Amino acid sequence: MVLNRLVPVFLRHLILAGTDRLRLGGEPQIVSTHNGHSKGPMLTRPATLRLQFLRSVWHQKAAPRAYATLTGEPSAQTWPHQSQFGNIHDDQVARLAARPLHPLALADLVRHGRPPLSTEALFSSANFTLALLPIRLAHRIQALRNLPFIIVSNPHIAQIYNNYVHSLSTLLPYQERRITNLEDEIQFTEVMADLVQTHSNTIPTLARGFLECRRYISPGDVTRFLDEHLRARIGTRLIAEQHIALHLSSKPHNDGVSTSQDHDRSSYIGVIDTALRPAEIIRHCEAFVGEICELKYGVRPTLVINGQSDARMTHVPTHLEYIITELLKNAFRATVESGKEREPIEVTIAAPPDVPEAASVATDSTSLPSIPGVTIRIRDRGGGIAPDVLPNIWAYSFTTFADADVMGIGNNGGGGNGNVDALNTISGAGGNSSSLAGLGYGLPLGRAYAEHFGGGVQVQSLWGWGTDVYLKLKGLGKSG
Repeated sequence: MVLNRLVPVFLRHLILAGTDRLRLGGEPQIVSTHNGHSKGPMLTRPATLRLQFLRSVWHQKAAPRAYATLTGEPSAQTWPHQSQFGNIHDDQVARLAARPLHPLALADLVRHGRPPLSTEALFSSANFTLALLPIRLAHRIQALRNLPFIIVSNPHIAQIYNNYVHSLSTLLPYQERRITNLEDEIQFTEVMADLVQTHSNTIPTLARGFLECRRYISPGDVTRFLDEHLRARIGTRLIAEQHIALHLSSKPHNDGVSTSQDHDRSSYIGVIDTALRPAEIIRHCEAFVGEICELKYGVRPTLVINGQSDARMTHVPTHLEYIITELLKNAFRATVESGKEREPIEVTIAAPPDVPEAASVATDSTSLPSIPGVTIRIRDRGGGIAPDVLPNIWAYSFTTFADADVMGIGNNGGGGNGNVDALNTISGAGGNSSSLAGLGYGLPLGRAYAEHFGGGVQVQSLWGWGTDVYLKLKGLGKSG
């Protein structure tokens, strides 16, 4: 009798876990690059995989959870190593996961030259991408398998696991050969587009899963797993997006609409801007956060930029946009809620004094005029951070919002009483804009983006006065 009542609940979990994947059977999506060019249609998965996905989640996740619920004890099983979603054997995953990860640097991503690429350079980009991604995906699959079974039994965590298995299964056929012709390169790029689309909601989905499992895992274990997983995801996604962008702007696939002069005027190499101005990104983020702040509080603080506002560097614009947005959200909120909205938020941009701003960084086939990095200080008069809160600001899932508000976000985009902070409605770059509201992922994820290429974020708080945040960015340095 109890089992009959449980079945509909688990069916609902199955449907929720598979919703995003089922949607992939619809029309292709068009994604725009930062310079306004279309990234073309995304390849979506065949609709015939829908039933296979639901079956795999039911047999591997829902049934063991039903058994654990009936017995009143959590299952002691380990993560099942054989997934029905994708044709991958355990030894393939183990062999790839045993190989070391290649430390990713911006120089790796721009070394193929400025678009439009030649056919040989495009093949080189594809083979470089193919050499890195299977190893990275295998490491993530192995890490998910090592989680306690009660955690990976959660439908959201199970969905992420199946996504990684699917992506690795689509790459394995290319590992046995090099890409040497345009037909293979086009098909491989379509696989990259599918990978990016499949993992577009990884961060909010993991956030939901670990929030639901917080009774079964310590906050320290959550932070350690997510810190490693989300940092690895940043590099994996960037590698795939870089090749997609290079593919769409290269000579072999030029449809005649864009000319070489258009590419010569662009400062982009794929998704990387070789002449990025931090001041422009800051102003863009100020306008966005200011509108949300005014919508909630009826007022917005002013923001003043000083220092070297004309500095340019080589970096990923979407990464910097996410970091600056998260830092400004905190500064705006603290300033207004402390009653200091008349005090301006001060942003200072500083470049290294011993490096001229027009220094050139050479790659295989191009020279990039930029500086090696900048430091950005964001200073507010918002009263600072309480001493008991300060040690927790880098912990994933740490939030100052009430549990009822946080749990209500996943249902309708806001808490039941409407008090969820509007300034916490932005997720990671390229993700759903409201899916991480109140889940406490903003600052640690922002620091992960900054540290990925050798930068960092430091916070200095004067309790009762205000906060200084120092963002250090490196233009061409190795990541961890």
